[in-house]
Amino acid sequence: MNDKKTAVVTGGAMGIGKAISERLKKAGCNIVIIDVDEEKASSAAAQLGASYHICDVSNPAKVNETVDKIIENNGKIDILINNAGITSDALLMRMKENDWDRVIDINLKGVFNFISAVLKKSMMRQRSGTIVNIASIVGITGNPGQANYSASKAGVIALTKTAAKESASRGIRVNAVAPGFIETRMTSELPDKVKEEFLRNIPMNRMGTGEEVAAADEFLALEKSSYITGQVIILDGGMVM
Repeated sequence: MNDKKTAVVTGGAMGIGKAISERLKKAGCNIVIIDVDEEKASSAAAQLGASYHICDVSNPAKVNETVDKIIENNGKIDILINNAGITSDALLMRMKENDWDRVIDINLKGVFNFISAVLKKSMMRQRSGTIVNIASIVGITGNPGQANYSASKAGVIALTKTAAKESASRGIRVNAVAPGFIETRMTSELPDKVKEEFLRNIPMNRMGTGEEVAAADEFLALEKSSYITGQVIILDGGMVM
């Protein structure tokens, strides 16, 4: 069996997820990309020499089926990066129930689904593994127009700490990364005035990069952080101190 670590990255076909996939690939891991977009997933997998599975993270049955296939193909899962997430912004008083439910289902339930499946089917049995969940600074501060997103990411932080406490005795570490204002396709489309307002609140006076988020994920996923669990690393250029 291949001695390389198998790393599963949800939402790994583009943006921050793809940067994480690339970083872990360079670190010598076998990468398994999870996404809902077949074209983007197959393209990213081809570029990285990785495998991929199409999976709606909010669907427990599909998640369990996907995890079974990954274990069948790779023997075990050593690293899980829960990166898949969406936004659907609106002021709280105008937010539709469907917008609330979908964001919570993907961003929070999806993380629960994958943690639960990977722990039960692989990591608890092998008594080893690392899990890194992508949270957000707004899960700590809140953000106008993002009640659903903020709540989902706050939930991810609490879930991270609980999972860490429950699994530490089995040699499993669970941590989270909470990015602030990061250069992505979504932020590139913001009006200049909005960007300027964000930058005024960042002491380092710049946005972060997907590569910087990926570097934090790599650190938490591999042996250099072997005595760290239940923590949230904030990458925000000093915006929240």
